[in-house]
Amino acid sequence: MHVARLELHDFRSYERVEVDLAAGVNVLVGPNGVGKTNLVEALGYVATLDSHRVATDAPLVRAGAAAAVIRCLIVHDGRELQVELEIVPGKANRARLGRSPVRRARDVIGALRMVLFAPEDLELVRGDPAVRRRYLDDLLVARQPRYAGVRADYERVVKQRNALLRTAYLARKTGGTRGGDLSTLDVWDAHLARHGSELLAGRLELVTALAPFVGKAYDAVAAGRGAAGIAYRAGVEVAPGADRAALAEALRSALAAGRASEVERGVTLTGPHRDDLALTLGPLPAKGYASHGESWSFALALRLAAYDLLRADGIEPVLALDDVFAELDAGRRDRLAELVGGASQLLVTCAVPEDVPASLRGVRYEVTEGAIRRAA
Repeated sequence: MHVARLELHDFRSYERVEVDLAAGVNVLVGPNGVGKTNLVEALGYVATLDSHRVATDAPLVRAGAAAAVIRCLIVHDGRELQVELEIVPGKANRARLGRSPVRRARDVIGALRMVLFAPEDLELVRGDPAVRRRYLDDLLVARQPRYAGVRADYERVVKQRNALLRTAYLARKTGGTRGGDLSTLDVWDAHLARHGSELLAGRLELVTALAPFVGKAYDAVAAGRGAAGIAYRAGVEVAPGADRAALAEALRSALAAGRASEVERGVTLTGPHRDDLALTLGPLPAKGYASHGESWSFALALRLAAYDLLRADGIEPVLALDDVFAELDAGRRDRLAELVGGASQLLVTCAVPEDVPASLRGVRYEVTEGAIRRAA
């Protein structure tokens, strides 16, 4: 799989830009701040319907414009497919596959499979659990796009359940005699257990499959300096090998046991939205104990493991390394180049061409303010 063409209209700093990309290695070179990251961010958005840099869509639309458009031509197994996304802040995105509009924007997920490593990924090691949950869920959807619907359904249930709990909490705080109507909470508990068990099962299966690749990738990047491990940390007790029915029952039991606390606090405290991915280096947790270099290596290993797992599944994703080599010493640069050199398509951004190992020079593009051109 590779992206043959990318067009942006009013996306970030670009009023309009078009670029033809090559299979194999593509190196985007330019000073900081000219829009190199915006290009890979746009492709990442097509793959996940999310930005790795911001939590809302509004910053993706160029100042003064009403909407942004991303259009890319994807080549997979010799067939071409054009994907188009229109981003309108505050409204539902509109999408097209080929020449046909799709009912929901998330129906384009799976057309482009992509793994993106960026400086923000240091938060995978040092940040809050939400960052690691997103990493798992994005990879889960990349492997099996149907989980985009599972994820959306679960998030909808949590939002509705939180609204019910919050209304009851505020009624109680303002002197309501009944403390709000919680008569439908049992219904939302059942929905949460059903959708939550599906999401939880997917994550557990994913972590089991991913763990060997994380250890292997960290060993390769760090040259054998420590053993990296991952484990899923669920908020409910999960028996080894539990099926979806058992997971749903565990969620129902935990919701029942924690109801008084949830009513008291006005928020849903049980479910996969509270879980975490535990990262370890040897016997110690990576968060708080890993050095800066170890944290970088671990974050990189998580992305490389995702890439290797997708390839093991028969999926050949696009791989993007956004301003990564500048953060690595010479040894890690060379080891990383060896690991990613065989990608069907590799996108590398850099401010200093010399930071990129010679084996990854490939096709070079010069990025300037609002423009990009292929170097001679």
